[in-house]
Amino acid sequence: MGEEVIISNKQVILKHYVSGYPKESDMELKNSTIKLNIPQGSNVVILKNLYLSCDPYMRGRMKKTEGSYIDSFTPGSPITGIGVAKVLESGDSNFQKGNLVWGMTGWEEYSIVTPTDQNYLFKINDKDVPLSYYTGILGMPGMTAYVGFFEICSPKKGETVFVSAASGAVGQLVGQFAKMLGCYVVGSVGSKEKVDLLKSKFGFDEAFNYKEEHDLDVALKRYFPDGIDIYFENVGGKMLDAVLLNMKLHGRIAASGMISQYNLEQTEGVHNLFYLISKRIRMEGFIIFDYFHLYSKYLEMIIPKIKAGNVVYIEDVVEGLENAPTALVGLFSGRNIGKQVVMVSRE
Repeated sequence: MGEEVIISNKQVILKHYVSGYPKESDMELKNSTIKLNIPQGSNVVILKNLYLSCDPYMRGRMKKTEGSYIDSFTPGSPITGIGVAKVLESGDSNFQKGNLVWGMTGWEEYSIVTPTDQNYLFKINDKDVPLSYYTGILGMPGMTAYVGFFEICSPKKGETVFVSAASGAVGQLVGQFAKMLGCYVVGSVGSKEKVDLLKSKFGFDEAFNYKEEHDLDVALKRYFPDGIDIYFENVGGKMLDAVLLNMKLHGRIAASGMISQYNLEQTEGVHNLFYLISKRIRMEGFIIFDYFHLYSKYLEMIIPKIKAGNVVYIEDVVEGLENAPTALVGLFSGRNIGKQVVMVSRE
């Protein structure tokens, strides 16, 4: 297959399993090398990584877990996550050299992947939108917002919708989807700047900074005097407890994430679960990997809206693989505004 080509490959390595809040020092940047030749008969794909996605679920992979829906990272190896990449060489007939793809890749300049169900790769056909969008609105977070809101919550026009972590990669879209449907939407976020963003950019009816509220139950009653029909759950803990007090009869909760709990050694209890019974609330957790069969349907809905300017998507892009650990750790203190992306290469 031609002469062997070996090039240098910067990588972000997880040094050890993490307890408590992750720190930049839990990861290190390492120089390695990679062979850009595909062995005869192999079905691997060699990728040049362009954008990497920082997502809250990655925190769970930094500790040793058994029986999770996704494997733990391996200490001493590069961490992995969703990215946008260019195919340099392909032994898989579904991908050709030069294709742009998004899916699971390594936190490194170049990756060798074997496309499987668990290690999915999607070909990028629509290039009239920013490529980084495939880590967000056109990728896993976009699908998460779409599935959680439309499939799990069965929303109807005029219903009341509450979204936590509402300026994040998923929350900002849930709010906009709810507004398109004619719902009343309120979001909670962690700063005044983010409150302003929800109302001015994303069209939320109301928003509040949960850090300034002494009593979340009182805050929710202020915005939802008649109760909440739909809660899109991204944070868990005290917020979930307060929401349960304020749900309407036959309310629906889509549990997408619980970021307030990810770094606690002892997770907080939820005390108001009896309201699931008395109010006949349906709460359903979901993992987006189970819904990728709806991806093409989602793209048909969302791409025209992006091109028409009917959907806004805000990204927080940092440049350079060396800044990836800082970007990832920043998710857990809410440092990012919008979807956190790392640009590894411009192509």
